[in-house]
Amino acid sequence: MGSALPMVRCAEPAGAFERRCGWLANPTPGNWWLVDRDRSWTLSSQGDDNPVATAVMDRVPAFDADEFVSTGSYYGHGCACLTVSTDPDEGRVLAIGTSKRLPLSTCEADKSLPAPADW
Repeated sequence: MGSALPMVRCAEPAGAFERRCGWLANPTPGNWWLVDRDRSWTLSSQGDDNPVATAVMDRVPAFDADEFVSTGSYYGHGCACLTVSTDPDEGRVLAIGTSKRLPLSTCEADKSLPAPADW
């Protein structure tokens, strides 16, 4: 005789994946944002201990020193494109499908992006 186990449904991304490009910023410990032409998206916040945030951060691209603007210690920003699933109501990235670093000049030349001083 088998035993019945309760089914637990894992959280799923809210929507389809979309490509978003812009500034990938780590301004302070534990805080990561993607600032694109539409808004600032939160990838992680200091103190996040949920598995969704951890999984998102595992997919963030590493930057070469010459393609990262340091604002002190390990903090700063670079330019990247991410294929993401988002929660637009919360402004949060729920999952990253792919990520690619871009030259800083790509974001610097994109007039649809806010300047780093504006976020």
